[in-house]
Amino acid sequence: MSCGGRNAELPENPNKAIAYDPARLRRIWLAGGCFWGVEAFMARVPGVACTIVGYANGHAPEPTYRQVCTGLTGHAETVEVAYDPGRISLIGLLERFFSIIDPVSVNRQGEDAGTQYRTGIYYRDPADGDAARTFIAGEQARHSRPIAVEVLPLTGFYPAEEYHQDYLEKNPGGYCHVDMGKLGLPR
Repeated sequence: MSCGGRNAELPENPNKAIAYDPARLRRIWLAGGCFWGVEAFMARVPGVACTIVGYANGHAPEPTYRQVCTGLTGHAETVEVAYDPGRISLIGLLERFFSIIDPVSVNRQGEDAGTQYRTGIYYRDPADGDAARTFIAGEQARHSRPIAVEVLPLTGFYPAEEYHQDYLEKNPGGYCHVDMGKLGLPR
């Protein structure tokens, strides 16, 4: 199964040369359609130490990709983003995230459709939820339709199967809905 859309040409990852201090890292979970492209994009945002793809905020424990694809588990394909707030703020991450999603689309990004492809911002720290809601309120002025990005506490996150981790790194030329050119990094 592909992400659908354009060929993913990945620029170099500027974060690989940085030794991040794990004690400084914060985490946010972003759902933006197919997690392959969201993960590859977010991993390259300067200040992001690491990413993990998985399934969030559903009701089935330990779901598999096959189960999530049925739409019956309630999970969204999601990327856990660990970032250094001294290098990029949460708002900076959300600005980058909004550059690759259609925030008014319901249960669809690119050619992928279904509840598992809904958009969301999931958090553990209530201050992050407040910041995300404030950010979205500001973004709403740019859109004539209501923003459909859910902002909710993280109620569960299950890492996806190993073959999904860094998928576009392992499968050059894979397809995805995310435009890597929006990173502004040299290819």
